[in-house]
Amino acid sequence: MTAIEITPTLTAEEIVSLTKKHTIFSWSAQGSVQPIPMVRGEGIYFWDANGKRYVDMNSQLMCVNIGHGDKRVIEAIKRQADELVYAGPGMATAVRARFGKMLAQFTPGDLDHFFFTLGGAEANENAIRIARAVTGRQKIMARYRSYHGATAGGISLTGDPRRWANEPGVPGVVRFFDPYKYRSHLYREGDSDEAFTQRCLEEVEEIIAYEGGHTIAAMFIETVTGTNGLIVPPDGYLQGLREITKRHGILLICDEVMAGLGRTGRWFAADHWNVIPDIITMAKGLTSAYLPLGAVAVGDSIASYYDRNVFYGGLTYNAHPMCLAAAEACVQVMIDDDTMGHTQRVGRVMSQLHAEMKEKHPSVGDVRSIGLFGVLELVRNRETKEPMAPFNGTSPEMQKLGAFLREQGIYAFVNWNNLFTNPPLCITEEQLRDAFGVIDRALEITDAAVQ
Repeated sequence: MTAIEITPTLTAEEIVSLTKKHTIFSWSAQGSVQPIPMVRGEGIYFWDANGKRYVDMNSQLMCVNIGHGDKRVIEAIKRQADELVYAGPGMATAVRARFGKMLAQFTPGDLDHFFFTLGGAEANENAIRIARAVTGRQKIMARYRSYHGATAGGISLTGDPRRWANEPGVPGVVRFFDPYKYRSHLYREGDSDEAFTQRCLEEVEEIIAYEGGHTIAAMFIETVTGTNGLIVPPDGYLQGLREITKRHGILLICDEVMAGLGRTGRWFAADHWNVIPDIITMAKGLTSAYLPLGAVAVGDSIASYYDRNVFYGGLTYNAHPMCLAAAEACVQVMIDDDTMGHTQRVGRVMSQLHAEMKEKHPSVGDVRSIGLFGVLELVRNRETKEPMAPFNGTSPEMQKLGAFLREQGIYAFVNWNNLFTNPPLCITEEQLRDAFGVIDRALEITDAAVQ
């Protein structure tokens, strides 16, 4: 066996070349991948191997909530490594005991029992398993503009086009539409939020009637729709779903993998509407992605079911001590830094900046945000709402927009006709305004395409 030569420092070109040669990138045709050779991160910034600094306006994958390189979390990971690196899922550990108690302080209602996973998709997969076992029913309701992960069950629930190549998938999925006011077939010009919400809820009721409420195990939703358009539900919508699901004995499952742990300015997005779901799934902000961790949170009624019945699920890395240590430290950082209050305050600034972009730029058709979770939806014509890029596609203008931002040191998520604004929650008002100064100039590219 030949010895492997360890190169102490790789150039940017070597990092990209070797990475593309030996690894596979998700959701991409490998020949078109152009990754940034990222080497370091601090706060809202990260640097590539050539020393170029980027403002991380998407928190990588909407996950580095507390910002890059927080020493408090890094030191906690080191301490846990010195104490205990791994324990099997059947073991009780000190960090497992501490973090379960800690997390229970922030989950809604009595959702204080947790099954830990390594990410959001695994959390959603196990939530499906739990819902079907506890109710004895098989159907799951999910929305068209949803993303619930790339595992077999998660991608089956997913409504967006990423599921197409993975179909037929898990049986029993029933779809309904998001409360997407800007493009909904249920919205009538001049409708109040109350009227629009009522129509959405009536449509849900009609679907349940046709499917048979007694056959539906759960309604599985992103509390705030994420990558498929950042759709914030109008007041009354989530409360209405909660009432409907209770009436039919259907479990309400809120996927807060992206929206939870501070992103919207509350510990969980459901808190904005004072709704207590039956199950919450979470990941991303749970550790700010310093290490992989997800969780399924359930209340007493579901937990008691498993006092009497076997939980037929398991993961080798369930409740991994290193990941739990990262989560414990991350949550403590959010407490110490008043991340919820800061996100609410800076989120109001971002909402104002969104409004300014819409007023100034004719290519901005709609803006939506809650906390530091936001999007600018770009159009060719405000009257017709023709998108700047087609559904599940791109356009020269959107490609130029993304390229300009990247050239200017702004790392942003540009998807279809949407430009997302999801910075780390530690961003300051000054930093946010500076980033929007670049976005302001970038929008001149899409303005030129307006009809």
